[in-house]
Amino acid sequence: MVSFHFEETPFRFRKKTLTRSWIRLVAESEIRRTGDIAVIFCSDNYILDINRRYLGHDYFTDIITFDYCEGDRISGDLFISVDSVRENAHEYGTEFDDELNRVIVHGILHLIGYDDHTEEDIKVMREKENYYLSLRELL
Repeated sequence: MVSFHFEETPFRFRKKTLTRSWIRLVAESEIRRTGDIAVIFCSDNYILDINRRYLGHDYFTDIITFDYCEGDRISGDLFISVDSVRENAHEYGTEFDDELNRVIVHGILHLIGYDDHTEEDIKVMREKENYYLSLRELL
């Protein structure tokens, strides 16, 4: 089950049903099943605290993914900084919703097993993101 939560942000996410269907489509396309996935929309300060406390990193980021997957079932927590997503959308000249969807699918791809540590990993991740973003438009 995909659930949505809000921490230290006035942001409200209105496309829950569509996003649940899309996440299931992404998982099924990668031969996975969806388990419990929590999408937590938060502030920059909230995600900075998570980053410091659990990962030992002292910087802002747009998403932190905690993986609780077992077998072919993807489960985890996606902490998404709405502030960083908004800044990135402005910086990259894209719409906020498009950038938010990219960050969501990025987290889902991490749960599936994709990584972004090397240039090749980043290339594969970006191709997958673009592909699944195009499928979202068809739902």
